[in-house]
Amino acid sequence: MDRYASRAMTKSPMQISLPAVTDYDSYRDWRAAANPLMIARDIARSHRLGCDLPHLFATGTNIVVALDERLILKLFPPMLRAQFASERLSLSHLCGRLSLPIPEIVAEGERDGWPYLVITRLSGVLGSEAWPLVPETQKETVLGEIGAAIAEVQRVPPAGLLDIEPGWNAFMRGQIAGCRARHERLGLAAKFLDGLDDLLRDAAALIPADAPPVILTGEYIPENFLLAGAGGEWRLTGLIDFGDVMTGFRDYDLLGPSAFMAAGRPRRVERLFEGFGYSRRDMGFALKRRLMALMLLHRASDPIRHICIENWQDKAGDLVQLQELIWPD
Repeated sequence: MDRYASRAMTKSPMQISLPAVTDYDSYRDWRAAANPLMIARDIARSHRLGCDLPHLFATGTNIVVALDERLILKLFPPMLRAQFASERLSLSHLCGRLSLPIPEIVAEGERDGWPYLVITRLSGVLGSEAWPLVPETQKETVLGEIGAAIAEVQRVPPAGLLDIEPGWNAFMRGQIAGCRARHERLGLAAKFLDGLDDLLRDAAALIPADAPPVILTGEYIPENFLLAGAGGEWRLTGLIDFGDVMTGFRDYDLLGPSAFMAAGRPRRVERLFEGFGYSRRDMGFALKRRLMALMLLHRASDPIRHICIENWQDKAGDLVQLQELIWPD
């Protein structure tokens, strides 16, 4: 990493400029009309890095370009500077502390108010592409590995990551205050909204405010995993995307794999929780109620679009039945 980072950037009078976007609408308009590959080549050239086979990844909010087989450029619009700061700090802090590969920072900089990172490219297939191909028994194995990976990240002392804003208690207060309005806007059915006030009243007791804070990504979802299927056996091979890292209560990071990958299947849920460190005896009403509260309070919460259980809105009559559907015994 040092041999890249130590190289001084070269400045060119023909350097491509980036616009002063201030909101998501202007950013989306610019992104639709821009040529990110030209910008990626220009930034790579300024760091004297190769850009032989540039490829733009279509998913994600930020601009992510594979420069070649080894390196990736991640370019953040000005209003997402906090994500840049979180990713930069998290990757630096976790470097060398995990058994599972994560990207390493090769170079960083800023252009016209747009910060960016150049990071190493990990091997494997994006989880969102691989997951439909993984046989059921191997899905259970991979979810166990995901649970273990979450627990391993959380065992790393958070140190300077504790300074990332908002802090857990302030974050929870804000999420609770806006929870009902959010889910009404997103179209959550009345039968679930009817139980929301009771659940939010319980949240203070269900979600401990004084638990030791751990590192949370909030984003353990298929788009942020890499899998490999060597010899017909799929395994978890890497973690990516640390732009939403914060610190707080450990159970928060079970929500992504619960909603997107476990799909309410008992063995999948069991393996995920075993990997994380929970036994079957832990899977009682109190834990499920807490997870249901956290799922509705998650910063990206959108049950209608995120719970991957077929016809779940017809199968559950209220929030208690929904928690039993998502986390069955």
